Amino acid sequence: MSKVTKLLHTRYRVNDLERTVKFYRDVLGLEEIKRHKSPRGSELVFLKTPGSEELIELTYFPGSGPVQVQPDLTHLAFEVDSLAKFSKHLAQHGLTYSDGPTTSSSGSTFAFIDAPEGYEIELIQKK
Repeated sequence: MSKVTKLLHTRYRVNDLERTVKFYRDVLGLEEIKRHKSPRGSELVFLKTPGSEELIELTYFPGSGPVQVQPDLTHLAFEVDSLAKFSKHLAQHGLTYSDGPTTSSSGSTFAFIDAPEGYEIELIQKK
């Protein structure tokens, strides 16, 4: 039986590529790996989280119309060492948690922030 072998990347289409790249780079600490234009005219930026192999692809393609993210549709989850320390980091960027912190039954604590375009970002502090 043939099956997939590895998750390579997840794509999010955005309205303002530079603003969104700045958020993922400066607020979340992701590294820009590559940037190029696709044959159909999309502008693509691939970002990587330290400690992970999978990439996040941010795509700007005005031909598809404006991005309208529905609430609670999708999110990316990242691990952090301390939600309290990350909250202070967010404050330096004029941001706060949109939900949480909340402790789960497993003892992990999680909180959410809103990325540009309305995509949710979950931050998890493991027990």
